[in-house]
Amino acid sequence: MAHTDTSTAQPIPSADWTAWQASWDRQQEWYMPDREERFRVMLDMVEALVGPKPRVLDLACGTGSISDRLLKRLPEAVSTGVDLDPALLTIARGSFDGDARVEFVTADLKDPDWPARLPYDSYDAVLTATALHWLHSDPLRTLYGQIAHLVRDGGVFMNADHMPDEATPRINAADRALRHARQERAKAEGALDWRDWWDVAAADPLLAEPTAKRFEIYGEHADGDTPSPDWHARTLREAGFGEARTVWRSPSDALVLGLK
Repeated sequence: MAHTDTSTAQPIPSADWTAWQASWDRQQEWYMPDREERFRVMLDMVEALVGPKPRVLDLACGTGSISDRLLKRLPEAVSTGVDLDPALLTIARGSFDGDARVEFVTADLKDPDWPARLPYDSYDAVLTATALHWLHSDPLRTLYGQIAHLVRDGGVFMNADHMPDEATPRINAADRALRHARQERAKAEGALDWRDWWDVAAADPLLAEPTAKRFEIYGEHADGDTPSPDWHARTLREAGFGEARTVWRSPSDALVLGLK
């Protein structure tokens, strides 16, 4: 996917939602250079298991990164994006304005009644990426149980996130050191990290207020757990998925799939 160059902290014109989407992608890629590869595998599995016209729940959707790639890959799909972040939802709603295939819902995934806000009772696929690490294990286990009720029989859930294997500390340390060195080189060349990106958003007239509200909700950064892929697969099976396993991984991240 082509990206607008927003690697330096220059103001983005207000309401240029395409530029904001590209800027978010670049910031995320600073942390995850293989981000597009995990999206590709995720959508491969959607198409393979539920077909080319899925009803998708984009869980903790942010700016709608998954929905964007879903609809480009599978144009007959429909997507519901759900999130609580008012700034990222502002970008998402602006980006997909006028596209009847997509709708967005504001909801807190820690609220037991959040599924009641959704427009559908069930989905062919529930997808999420780089979002649920802000939940601790017990709330995440509860969430997986709720997701199991939303996924139809034969449907899928996929979570791509930071899932290190704590049994290999030396491998983890070496991988972390290499990643951090690459990130520092990229930042020296003008790449925005997470904090820099939010500073730019806070300076935008259309995003300043929702950005302030975002930090009121979440604080500086959430502090959740990062259990292993095996934990995720086991917990999904306990929640009611018939099969669950890792379908993609890097040294530090993984994509776990549960098949209902």
